[in-house]
Amino acid sequence: MRVDQRTRIVHWSPAQMRQRVDEAMSVYESAMAYPVGTGTQRRDHAVAHTSLPGYRASAALTSGDELAGFGYGYRSLPGQWWHDQVRAALGPELAAAWLRDGFELCELHVRPRYQGYGTGRRLLLALAGVVPQPRILLSTPEGPTRAWRLYLDMGFVALARGHHFPGDNRPFGILGAQLPLSVTRPARQA
Repeated sequence: MRVDQRTRIVHWSPAQMRQRVDEAMSVYESAMAYPVGTGTQRRDHAVAHTSLPGYRASAALTSGDELAGFGYGYRSLPGQWWHDQVRAALGPELAAAWLRDGFELCELHVRPRYQGYGTGRRLLLALAGVVPQPRILLSTPEGPTRAWRLYLDMGFVALARGHHFPGDNRPFGILGAQLPLSVTRPARQA
């Protein structure tokens, strides 16, 4: 059975994200190929993030209102777990240049059957388009993945490589981009 890959991108308020957080965490779990239940474990974190300063979210919805993908983030500030981890990984000079008034792209995930059709790119562009900060930062597992290629195609640069966050043995890249994003390669056609 062929799945219609067309989606529309919408911006979500914090309340809309909280209403659909279980569906979003299902997308997160499947997109990352995490064990069943991982999304449920992350649910409370996602809900708590909706109250952070500068919270912004976007969603990719099908014509039947299925959540095909989502992304969200917030202003990166000292005292937040990720901010403090990344500040230590970058060192004082890079941290001062990139973390000051930066937007942390916390999550950007597309359900596997909707990957490869530009959904992640459109989500990223929509979200970056409403971010008031001058730069956007994220961390992602290193490797030849669609996500890694997408971020590099969208003008992100590696600020740190091989970083290990507590509780995760995979190496992560910490990436950053100045806004607005500069697309270095056009979307691949399906």
